[in-house]
Amino acid sequence: MFPPFSMLIAISIGSSCGAILRWILNHNLNPLMSQFSLGSLAANLLGGYLIGIMMVLSEQIELSPEIKLGIVTGFLGALTTFSAFSAEATTILARNEMLSLSILILSHVLGSLLMTGFGMYTARILRDFF
Repeated sequence: MFPPFSMLIAISIGSSCGAILRWILNHNLNPLMSQFSLGSLAANLLGGYLIGIMMVLSEQIELSPEIKLGIVTGFLGALTTFSAFSAEATTILARNEMLSLSILILSHVLGSLLMTGFGMYTARILRDFF
């Protein structure tokens, strides 16, 4: 069964916006440091934060399937790509730079988990405030 066209449009719009933001982050942040892709790290941390907010919002607000798909699958899916992280980690591993690899893995994985928790915390604070 083919999904409704409205869902495909929502994912397309969201993914276009997420990919553009990821490119902007890479374009502006990657030149600042040659050893790591700061743009990818920023994208993954921001994505972790935003998915945390979405987790709380979706419990409180009835969002249409199209809105959820557009934001989570489209926007956040394009913004945060595991393949870019994997490519960077493999490149550092091939250079046998284990300390750099450890820093990269911890910053992306632990950082994203912490940012997701912080996003959930932020959304709960805002929910209780309003």
